Amino acid sequence: MSSKYLGTDITYAWPSAEIAVIGPEGAANIPVYRRQIDAAQDPVAERARVIEDYRKRFLNPYAAAEADYLDDVIEPRETRARVYAALVALRD
Repeated sequence: MSSKYLGTDITYAWPSAEIAVIGPEGAANIPVYRRQIDAAQDPVAERARVIEDYRKRFLNPYAAAEADYLDDVIEPRETRARVYAALVALRD
């Protein structure tokens, strides 16, 4: 729900988080992908391929962590302990 570039002190994400500026269906409509889809022999299949490629490359927390938009990707079962530790660390 935030990122380091918005001023958060600590940012975590779960492995299932979808983090991107635009969703995959919307990305498929931008001119770069639109031209690629329209030029394909099977535009429906190409659109599905573009959406899946976008989802794998950009719509995951690991890409965001690699780009330093968040501090760590954590398992849901770790959330309470990690948030508590972060709050303790930031207390003063």
